[in-house]
Amino acid sequence: MKMLLSEQEQFLSYNGEVLIFQLSKTRQLEETADETMNLCVRRMAFNRDTKLFVEKSSGAFSMRASHLKIEIVCSSCVMDSRTGIILPCVLVKKKKRNNAVKYLLLLLHNSNQFEQSFHFKLDYELKEDIRFFTGPSVLWRHANKLFYISSNTCTVLSAPIQLSSVVWTGEIEDEGTVILGIRTACLPENEDEDEFSTSDRAIWGSEFFGYAIETQKMLTGTCFMPHAYSRVVSSVYVCKNKILKKRLQISLVAITQKNQLIWFQDGLPKGVCELPYEKPCSVKPAVTNSNDLLLIVSFASGDICVVQRRDSLQVASKWQKVKSVLVDDFIGSGSEQLLLLFEDESNADPLSTFKITDLGDVNYARGINYKRDVPTAEGLQENGLLTVRALETRLQAGCTSIQELQQHLGLKRRVILESCRALIDLVEERNHILPTAKEEGLVSLWDDVENPPHSLNKETSLASRVPEHFTEKLWQRVVGDSLVVGVKLTESFCLSLSDVSLSLVMDQDSSSISPIIKCRNKIIKLNKAFSALAIASCQIEPPPKKMKLDLHNKNDLKKEFPKRCSRVQLDGAKTVIAVTSLSPLLAFHHVCCIVLLHAKKQKHQNDSLQESKKITVLCGKFLLSLEDISNGKYSVKMIRDSSYCTGSMEDILAVLAVSVRFSFQIVSSDCTLTPVNSWLLGEMECTPFKECHDNIFCHKAGNVYGTVFNWTLKNPCEGVLTLFCRNLTVLFQCLHSLTRVLPPNCDVKLLRSGSKSVLTEQLALALEREMLTLRSSFFSKESKVENNLTWGTEPGKKISDASAASLLDSEEGVQQFRKKFQNEREESVLSMNQTLNGALYQEVALKIVEAQLSSDTIVWRLSKS
Repeated sequence: MKMLLSEQEQFLSYNGEVLIFQLSKTRQLEETADETMNLCVRRMAFNRDTKLFVEKSSGAFSMRASHLKIEIVCSSCVMDSRTGIILPCVLVKKKKRNNAVKYLLLLLHNSNQFEQSFHFKLDYELKEDIRFFTGPSVLWRHANKLFYISSNTCTVLSAPIQLSSVVWTGEIEDEGTVILGIRTACLPENEDEDEFSTSDRAIWGSEFFGYAIETQKMLTGTCFMPHAYSRVVSSVYVCKNKILKKRLQISLVAITQKNQLIWFQDGLPKGVCELPYEKPCSVKPAVTNSNDLLLIVSFASGDICVVQRRDSLQVASKWQKVKSVLVDDFIGSGSEQLLLLFEDESNADPLSTFKITDLGDVNYARGINYKRDVPTAEGLQENGLLTVRALETRLQAGCTSIQELQQHLGLKRRVILESCRALIDLVEERNHILPTAKEEGLVSLWDDVENPPHSLNKETSLASRVPEHFTEKLWQRVVGDSLVVGVKLTESFCLSLSDVSLSLVMDQDSSSISPIIKCRNKIIKLNKAFSALAIASCQIEPPPKKMKLDLHNKNDLKKEFPKRCSRVQLDGAKTVIAVTSLSPLLAFHHVCCIVLLHAKKQKHQNDSLQESKKITVLCGKFLLSLEDISNGKYSVKMIRDSSYCTGSMEDILAVLAVSVRFSFQIVSSDCTLTPVNSWLLGEMECTPFKECHDNIFCHKAGNVYGTVFNWTLKNPCEGVLTLFCRNLTVLFQCLHSLTRVLPPNCDVKLLRSGSKSVLTEQLALALEREMLTLRSSFFSKESKVENNLTWGTEPGKKISDASAASLLDSEEGVQQFRKKFQNEREESVLSMNQTLNGALYQEVALKIVEAQLSSDTIVWRLSKS
């Protein structure tokens, strides 16, 4: 088989690659009558290391070429209406000996397979104004008429217009595919436009016009440019188009036969630039890294110039003997560059001589010799040399600073990663060996010791003994862009632990990122009836009070009362929840997360303070994959079954965890608040949870979907409405809808720290605990600080209510009661004179302070509500 390569080539840029289309003829040596023509394509990509274009792949499309003359007419990238994907397409011409011409439109897929979109036959050749548009479709001009064919119809259609040239084809908002052309001025007898437009067209004898192909609608040409330019404009590019107040606004550039480039805005010229060469043919744009718009003008002589539009239109650069110019992101920087292919007769490789540039930082060239202009004046040479040396010194200093910063950041990253590995090894009871200072490239400030001190080993062994059976269940849910991880705690947990939090750690060896996942923690406590929801997170605390305690060790107080989120008294069902952003995790496609639970354990020592010990519990692992999330494996399912919402307990907790709580006190002095319940069940389409009828779930479509409400009536004219919503926008929408159904004289007040009734009840309990703490502290013996809560020094000696009532019936009984009360008071005074050792006194003082801080915190929250 013998192959003959034709000289015809077509260059096209697509997704940062250069497509080279060539025709090659193959002839069977045995059968000389049969000839085959192959349309070959080569995909060339730029290699930034070698600074050369390398071939990635190739393909071919075979056509019978017996008695036919086959040529490539043109190529472009258009959108395939079937898929919405932009694909390269090639128009091929087959000319027979009887002058019949057949055209094939071929689509090139990513697999390098050609697909014949459609074909059509003509009795003439396409030569004038051949354009491509969505479909794929082909448009051309012949004998001052417009013809087009689409892949949807596969039939040549004719537009009912006469025109002398087509200067642009593209998409216009609300109009679809539009062509901008020039035709002989049409002046009807009843002219509806103003006199200036009529006289303008009459003087010049030609006019601009727009024609929408799909709707067959004519557009006024003056919104593009004045008719006076119709005799000189040869090509146009529409930069922007939009509909504003039912009026089409157009921004475009046009090149003229007078060697000018003109900028038009809404039909009026705004700027002009003189072009350096004659006979400009076409103009196309490029958007560079600095968002500058470059206008590339091609000339009939093969020359190219680039016009930059900033304050004014200016020629930024120009080149001669250019074979082709392409615009795309060839180096993968995220912005466009120019690829200039120069003519080189000495080399058969079409990409042997090229230049890639964006007129800025990007500048790659091959096979181009530059002539440097050397200044003749010796003074200029000396000044230039000194300037270069100064710049080199500054550059060297900048590079040194950058290297030091990179080394510092690298050290910080290694320390963080090593800490994360040590944490994981500690939880999983593995021995972790820290690297030496020499291995880390550091200088040790003391001698490295192979065996760590005994105290360190002891502390590590104690920390590794984690408690067992504190976690009951581990679950995950996806709510919007949030991942919710929950750990249900056992009933025995509340007896020994406090200050609970969760950590999420990625279980994969990655040296480029930190395995610790940033998250926020919440503790959700549900009582047995599930009638009230209490969400504890990091709340605002009152300003700290000054305290003076004469302690042997001042740090003991800090250990006992660290600055933390408000303490939560855990009772009933309780769940610790961590909420984190989901989208960063999906970048790994598959990620395994370790769930760690952190808490503090209070431990009594002999007649001393309680010692706080931090412990870490491994709750388990879970695998997160994009496929499972797409299949809805972790989605929240709130099903509306009859008159109830049948979501699982984990689904309810997940919705509450990603929500923000707001409570409002609603008071109506004139009318009852029955419309609130009707508003919730009617307009908001709420249904109560099956497990709890007081809390209802909103099923209304839109932003408010998923909001949880709790409506509690204190009396017919006063109630508290609690909302759990995703953001403030949802809150405002709910309040706006609620105000339309409330009575006119209703007073709605935001409860910033909770309901006053709930806080009042909490304050009463806190004051009671404070009183009991004081009584048990001052009237107890040294060995029974917490258990002896009776009055007097003898256990079991009390005055019952019945005996007290009988004594008060007579005068003698009153005297007897007074005598007993006097004895009891004397015994109390004697009991207060008992001595305590220093450790027990510290414990008593800290218990009193803790009780007072709890009641003071509630008083502060009550004052803010």
